[in-house]
Amino acid sequence: MTKKAKMSGVDPDFLEKQRLSLLRRNRQTIYLNDQEVAAIQEYCRRFGVKHRSALLRDAIMEQILSELGENHPTLF
Repeated sequence: MTKKAKMSGVDPDFLEKQRLSLLRRNRQTIYLNDQEVAAIQEYCRRFGVKHRSALLRDAIMEQILSELGENHPTLF
């Protein structure tokens, strides 16, 4: 099956909007001390991580989403 045949039922405008919504346009900068950088470099070397930005983004978002899930608003 070709790629077009798989997506024939999906609106192309919807797919384009979805693709554009996932673009990363906002830059965030963090500063790390020497020990933190060494730990990240060791982790990447040991586990073969080639893209540190993806590693950091995943780790940060995992922590944020888990805390938001645990601390959801309550009525009482």
